Amino acid sequence: MKCRLLHESNGRMRVRVIRYRMTPDQADRLEFYLRQLEGVKKVSVNERSMDAVIHYGKGRRDAIIDALSSFDFVSTEVTVPEHTGRELRRDFESGLFFTIARRCVTRFLLPLPLATAYNVVRAVPFVIKGIRSLAQGRVDVAVLDATAISASMLTGDIQTAGSIMFLLDIGQQLENWTHRKSVDDLAQRMMLNVDKVWVRTEETEVLMPVNEVQPGDVIIIRTGNLVPLDGTILKGDASINQASMTGESIPVHKTVGGYVYAGTVIEDGEIAVTVSKAAGSGKYDRIVSMIEDSERLKSATESRAAHLADRLVPYSLGATFLTWLISRSLPRALSILMVDYSCALKLAMPISVLSAMRECSDHHINVKGGKFLEAVSEANTLVFDKTGTLTHATPHLRQIVTFEDHEADEMLRLAACLEEHFPHSIAKAVVEEAKRKELNHEERHTKVEYVVAHGIVSTIDGERVLIGSQHFIFEDEQCVIPEGEQEKYENLPADCSLLYLAIHERLAAVLCIEDPIREEAPAVIDALHALGLERIVMMTGDSKKTAAEVARRIRIDDFQAEVLPEDKAAFIRAEHAAGRKVIMVGDGINDSVALSEADAGIAISDGAALAREIADITISADSLQELVVLRRVGDAMTSRNLNNYRKIMGFNTGLIVLGVLGILPAATSALLHNVSTLLFSLQSMQNLLDER
Repeated sequence: MKCRLLHESNGRMRVRVIRYRMTPDQADRLEFYLRQLEGVKKVSVNERSMDAVIHYGKGRRDAIIDALSSFDFVSTEVTVPEHTGRELRRDFESGLFFTIARRCVTRFLLPLPLATAYNVVRAVPFVIKGIRSLAQGRVDVAVLDATAISASMLTGDIQTAGSIMFLLDIGQQLENWTHRKSVDDLAQRMMLNVDKVWVRTEETEVLMPVNEVQPGDVIIIRTGNLVPLDGTILKGDASINQASMTGESIPVHKTVGGYVYAGTVIEDGEIAVTVSKAAGSGKYDRIVSMIEDSERLKSATESRAAHLADRLVPYSLGATFLTWLISRSLPRALSILMVDYSCALKLAMPISVLSAMRECSDHHINVKGGKFLEAVSEANTLVFDKTGTLTHATPHLRQIVTFEDHEADEMLRLAACLEEHFPHSIAKAVVEEAKRKELNHEERHTKVEYVVAHGIVSTIDGERVLIGSQHFIFEDEQCVIPEGEQEKYENLPADCSLLYLAIHERLAAVLCIEDPIREEAPAVIDALHALGLERIVMMTGDSKKTAAEVARRIRIDDFQAEVLPEDKAAFIRAEHAAGRKVIMVGDGINDSVALSEADAGIAISDGAALAREIADITISADSLQELVVLRRVGDAMTSRNLNNYRKIMGFNTGLIVLGVLGILPAATSALLHNVSTLLFSLQSMQNLLDER
């Protein structure tokens, strides 16, 4: 590719591509090609000017110039996301240009009769919209706009009416752009997660990235897993949680021939699905739909501000009429109609929420709505699951204690065969150790049944096999310890999480999983206390001895051991009854009930898909420090919303007062109102933590 170096400074260069024109698609290809180069920090490509601004690290200048020389728009392979935001920006720029150009033509070039006729025609949609609002019993901003335009027209002040409509058009375009850009930025970040899925082949099942699966392939989905792709059920039946797609709160039972949607979750059962759509089909649109879901997006502060803005409209109309009665000055009365609180409140508040959600995404935190960030800010109690949350998501198998004449490697092979189908940190430790020892296995077992928070049941070579917790093996299933091996059982290591394997109702092996505590956990607990959390509790299915040691080391306030999923949910309900707001942090299928019960459920993304789907917030970074960031962003968002409310109310009230006093004409009030709305919105798009 030929290009010219226009400007260069320390760590920055501007180059111009030498060609007749550049399409938006070509600009995206060049931008994402440069972004993936080593040492490149930031890139911006403008397709109109055909310039590329590149920020780079020390010593990378020559390599970047060589890369530019070798780039070709056709043959160079570049991965470009489905949505880049460039089309959105072009639409906004084009719309703004034509709106301003049209205003200049009608204001300065058209003869007065034609300009008058044009403005009358332009006023019709505004007036109709206002009449419709009144007919539906609403007195809202549309009524204010229609009244201001109609009053100007009736008094013969056509130019003022034209100016009002021009400013309303500009304001609407700015509102649409700021909101759509915030949604688009957030949606792009939320599309970056890539999962793996079991694909059925002629011989067995293969675990492969979901983006490599093609239409017609058969995928296997089991209890607790996310449906990664749309398709038709070929075999099996399952209870499917479709809340993310349809809003249904009750799981739907589906069997052979039924259609399943990507993003839904298998709550119970196992199905083989023939894929109908490849990865990414419609995913962006589904994410945007989720973000714009008003019930999930709005925080309480945001809702209160919007309702207040609507309630103020009748008062604005009343003040307009009263001002006209007292002063007999139509310009003074119109100055009130030019200013409404609704535009700024209804735009700046959602933008602030979307900006906070986007900033969370920058820290590998996906938040499903502003009210959950607000809940994080207001919470008094934080409940942690232990395994995979306070401990590392990648525990490892320390040893295998076998009973009777079973061989350790064979028991590990058997355990891995069962555990690989269910995403949990303990299960992954078993599977990884089997891989490390190259203990490959065939799928010899029958259907695997997962018993939530207890274990797994299956049949291998005609023998019933169980793997799970001590409670599940000995109390629920009444398995026994082989005679003469009680002492071996009693001397199992106390500092490990223990996974019990039984064959034909007799204990065959105990897998000792070393579950190291996250190094940052104590500091994170201290930081969360400093940020206002009053009570931090750990709840785990482990023994009291193990739980007590973990609680002591991380300086947690309280703990409960040997708990079931319903115990966690009951604890959260008790906290609610005491008037406290609760955050729940977990990663397993057994945490899903408590995640739903909490004011804000936070899932660790390396855990079960069901937990991620039910949770309100997902953390994909392998660090608890993101919890501190989340609390700080929540606090900052709440503070910004309150400040926005005060500033918007104060500034617009000042404009109304100046208009009533005759200091500001109506058109100037409208201009200042729209400019202030834009400034408040742009300020709300800034990163919260940068401000602090």
